[in-house]
Amino acid sequence: MQLIINTYGTYVHVKDDLFEVSLTKDGEKQKHHFASQKVTSILMSKGAALSTDAIILAMKNNIDIIVFEYDGMPIGRFWHSKPGSTSKIRKQQLDASLNEIGVHWTKSWLTKKIENQIEFLKRLKSHRLTSAEQIQEKIEIIKGISLKINGLKGSKIEDIDSTLRGLEGTSGRVYFRVLSSLLAERYQFEGRSFRPAADPFNAFLNYAYGVLYSRVEKVLVIAGLDPYVGFMHRDDYNMKSMVFDFIEPYRTYAEEVVFKLFSAKKINDSHTSKITNGYSLNAEGKNLLMQSLLSFLEEDTIRYNGRNQTRVNAMQMDAHQFANQLIKKT
Repeated sequence: MQLIINTYGTYVHVKDDLFEVSLTKDGEKQKHHFASQKVTSILMSKGAALSTDAIILAMKNNIDIIVFEYDGMPIGRFWHSKPGSTSKIRKQQLDASLNEIGVHWTKSWLTKKIENQIEFLKRLKSHRLTSAEQIQEKIEIIKGISLKINGLKGSKIEDIDSTLRGLEGTSGRVYFRVLSSLLAERYQFEGRSFRPAADPFNAFLNYAYGVLYSRVEKVLVIAGLDPYVGFMHRDDYNMKSMVFDFIEPYRTYAEEVVFKLFSAKKINDSHTSKITNGYSLNAEGKNLLMQSLLSFLEEDTIRYNGRNQTRVNAMQMDAHQFANQLIKKT
């Protein structure tokens, strides 16, 4: 179970060795209690409060606490103070960021992302016969870009960085134009927009990406990897660069969930709020998204390595495999 705290003024503390969540709703004070043994993580938006007793109880039970901005971007988390792996992995990760190993992994993650995007478009095409030809045309363009990325050569990421970013950006623009064209006209959008989102679709997608960032950081740390030592994004100051690198193949998880919410007409104007220069999700929108996204990530299963796995488990297995290959452990 995950505790999702996104109501302003909510207070989380401990009573009788249980998490007690206190909030005011419709003018009435409410209290809810949760056993620590049943909680896997606590997600808190700004405007809520957390006691140190609750933090300690969470740490003792290996419960992840993540703090989000209003737009879903994770800005901090509480970890247990003891590292869970050898420093050898992080040393090899740093070395790889400076040589051809980093080039190999960066190309691998980006081509896998594009492959997943293509598979998603193919599934959409199969249910939209009137748009099938146009979708297939864009799929072929994206395939060509993927081949170009895979064919890039360099002994370090700087050798291919500008070309790689250009190809990735072009592929993304084509892909998102297809998604936009398949939405109801009122929800179509002009490409990606970030903080703030220029439209409701991007507001939902940004929040979903934020949740996914936190999941990716967790699987990296559990696997013994350093979230800050990236390959393609490594030079950005104070950025969890490896999170931004490693997340690439899994971005379609967020995109698929958000697209399905819009295409199934589950989203309306009551789920977003107009802010200066854009849109943000309100509490109702966040609840709708989180229910669908967490079910997609942590309950629904996919076939992975010959077994049925949740998507989060598959991500964790990929992180362990990456770490093991860095230290040449099979």
